[in-house]
Amino acid sequence: MASDSKLILVGQVSGGFGVKGEVRVTAYTADPMALLGYRDLLRADGSTGLTLLSGRPDKVGLVGRAKEIATKEEADALRGLKLFIPRERLPEPDEDEFYLTDLVGVQARDPEGVVLGTVKSVQNFGADDMLEIAPAAGGQTWYLPFTKDAVPDLHLADGWVLVVRPTEIGEREPD
Repeated sequence: MASDSKLILVGQVSGGFGVKGEVRVTAYTADPMALLGYRDLLRADGSTGLTLLSGRPDKVGLVGRAKEIATKEEADALRGLKLFIPRERLPEPDEDEFYLTDLVGVQARDPEGVVLGTVKSVQNFGADDMLEIAPAAGGQTWYLPFTKDAVPDLHLADGWVLVVRPTEIGEREPD
């Protein structure tokens, strides 16, 4: 795997299922069965996590067999293991579409073109997606709602997004 390859979180081991060595995987993909298509799922460090051999849908993902697991105890021992695939294994998005992960690393510029920082991550704390911005001048990161009002223009091919900071997270007035 290329060292510059982005890893995308696609699932997490929930533990064993039954007594025959099957594993339950919570899927973070639109179609949980897509995990079978990816087959080779990686750990965060890029090493092999699970090699899915077969599976069936489950209420939160899939239940299946993996090359690395022979017993329920082995499956339970992997509970919590996050599973990734390289970004390049995802299908290319349609025109005017993108993956949220493609926002990570782009510059956040204000309407005057000033670089405010870099998108560090995209988070969702239960409501809407939020961009975590690492300030260009250093210091604590800040969050920006990923809405049309706050991020009206995306220039991903050029490596930047236009951001409009709501007044409540704008620059503080000196005391």
